[in-house]
Amino acid sequence: MTRIPILLALLAIAWGDTHPAPASTNSPAASRILMIDPSSMPVAAGQATLTIGPLLRADGVYTGNYKINVSPYFFKNEKGRLAIVVSDESLAGIAQGKAAAIIGTATTGGQGGKSRHIDATATPADLNRGTLKLWFTAGDRKMIFEPAYHFAGEGTAAAVKTTETNTAFNLQRRLPLPHLGALQAGSIHP
Repeated sequence: MTRIPILLALLAIAWGDTHPAPASTNSPAASRILMIDPSSMPVAAGQATLTIGPLLRADGVYTGNYKINVSPYFFKNEKGRLAIVVSDESLAGIAQGKAAAIIGTATTGGQGGKSRHIDATATPADLNRGTLKLWFTAGDRKMIFEPAYHFAGEGTAAAVKTTETNTAFNLQRRLPLPHLGALQAGSIHP
């Protein structure tokens, strides 16, 4: 009778040796804000500039706002929401200095917002910063941007929320009254 508990204890020890605990995929960057520097590329007789706001991560997806200004072709400007999928495994690889391929979607703002697929390669310089090569198709042209990125600390999330709130407040102050009601109803996004 005392042999069974001893046998079970030995099996438990053997099981632990052959089946290690799953490796943690939490990297320091998983809970930090991703900041991407503005980047430009030439277009016919002008320049396109991509500006991406702070990106917050939830469920493996970094999300935030973006805008593209095309000079002098202002009618080709766009803005919207960006969602970049970066798995825990990709973040762990980046933390180890390995380049990672990532994908995402940009959805233009306004009525009938269009979505476009985005590909990117993140090449870390160190644990906190590196470069991106980001590309997508706009019309029949391949757009390629190569901005730098860095991770901001967790405490920056409050600053991002405050900035977004202040931006919405400042936009409300500048809009004529009919547009102010639309903003408060949620049909205009800052």
